[in-house]
Amino acid sequence: MTRLNRFILLFLAIGGIAAAQAPLPVPARVATGFNAIREDVLRADLTFLASPALDGRMSLQKGDTVALEWVASEFAKAGLKPAAEGGFLQSVPLVEFQPDRAESSLALDRAGQHKPWAFPHISGGFKDDVDVTAPLLFAGYGITAPELGYDDYATLDAKGKIVLVFDHEPQEADASSIFNGTGNTRYATARVKVLNAQAHGAVAVLMVSEPNRQHPSAQELGPKIGGSALRPGGRALQSLDENDIRISSVVISDVVAQELLATAGATPSALQAAIDQKLQPQSRPLANTVVTVHLRNSMRRRGISYNVCGLLEGSDPQLAPETILISGHHDHEGAFGGPETYPGADDNGSGTVGVVALAHAFARNETRPKRSILFTVFTAEERGLLGAFWMAAHPLRPLATTRAMINFDMIGRNEEETAQTRGVLEVPADTTNRLNLIGAFYSPDYDALVAAENRQVGLVLDHRFDHEAALNIFFRSDQFPFVLKNIPAFWWFTGFHPDYHHVTDTAEKINYVKMAKILKLAYLSAWRFGDDPTTPRFVESPRGH
Repeated sequence: MTRLNRFILLFLAIGGIAAAQAPLPVPARVATGFNAIREDVLRADLTFLASPALDGRMSLQKGDTVALEWVASEFAKAGLKPAAEGGFLQSVPLVEFQPDRAESSLALDRAGQHKPWAFPHISGGFKDDVDVTAPLLFAGYGITAPELGYDDYATLDAKGKIVLVFDHEPQEADASSIFNGTGNTRYATARVKVLNAQAHGAVAVLMVSEPNRQHPSAQELGPKIGGSALRPGGRALQSLDENDIRISSVVISDVVAQELLATAGATPSALQAAIDQKLQPQSRPLANTVVTVHLRNSMRRRGISYNVCGLLEGSDPQLAPETILISGHHDHEGAFGGPETYPGADDNGSGTVGVVALAHAFARNETRPKRSILFTVFTAEERGLLGAFWMAAHPLRPLATTRAMINFDMIGRNEEETAQTRGVLEVPADTTNRLNLIGAFYSPDYDALVAAENRQVGLVLDHRFDHEAALNIFFRSDQFPFVLKNIPAFWWFTGFHPDYHHVTDTAEKINYVKMAKILKLAYLSAWRFGDDPTTPRFVESPRGH
């Protein structure tokens, strides 16, 4: 073979690879909306949302009210149908409160000895002042999972007791664990643990990081999550005024847990090892152990914020009652201690602008999906997914016929190593074209559909966050309340970066090329969710995928 022939074959081979990787053409019937997603519009909208005039968009503050009213006006301009309470705004009643660290404590009474602890050995807050004294029980990981044959409460009578539980899940370093291998399931989150304790009659929960953990504790991780975590005295907290959770929870240090468990008959490390080895609960009463939880707030006020909700009605009378949910959150961290604000361009100006862009894209398209699309921008995500939990408890359309959810939270940057991910999660060398999808183990069908549509866009899709448990990523955005309701719901996320929750998260740092590609992929995926004869299945028990 001559050198020229070799060159020709190499050229053809390279051309074939390039052709195979080139995006496929977009079907003509969806092209108008697809082409309406433009980088210059995204940049203009995000520059406004992240501007100093909006003062960091903290829920219950004026800047966030401006943001949510802007979203409502954009939904109206797009021609969406008001979906909430006669308009675009769903009321979310909140309580804002400031825990008083100096006046809050946890105390142990045992054998005539009284020992109190305060911050930083204990931390937490509750919307009401709390005074609870009760016997203490050890309840393992605090999990009741009947479909997995595991129940930490099987041998306990927790009624009227305070329970101490480990954070996270059993066997989280075991790739073959029934608890989703090395990732998290729904049972690992504090909310589910507290609700489970409450259902078993407990009056308070004490939570400690697992003694044999291979990751930072909750108390170690907190200060690594952005500049807002370093506010003097801690930041004000918010809660739903009408909340499913009616008992308080307190995070305790290893030192406190070791002393509380002194009468358990085994060390905390040994208790965890015994559970993890054979998935056999080690729950037990703790002899002569009475605990008092004393929580006080220095400030408390009620307020109303709003989820912004607009509906694009489906084109098929038979399928229009079914819903596809596209969401983000409009709030951020506000301002404190001077003139500087937290702009929140990526978190989550990018997601808010993304939902608005898709509302316009679908509305401009000549045809509509068969199923309806509910566009929602939630409030108070930064305060604990409060707007999303409110809607999940007070849905505007039936959850039983909600077929899929696309949730945008931080879709504008290139992922980089940060203080919270360093040594915990490997960040790929090149993230300029990479999108993280979180939640695939609960709906492989959803994941396969997005991957198929990505042939028309060409992003690199990444599932690393489904296979790590250290950072609790799975629980940290607004898709999670809907996962708890068995809805296929993914968090679309471009990853953390050094500006996350800092005053430097500004609009000029956004990768608008990638952001537009992500929105185009979401547009195509939502079309498929809206039109396909079958919809994604929800897998209630991933069992170590």
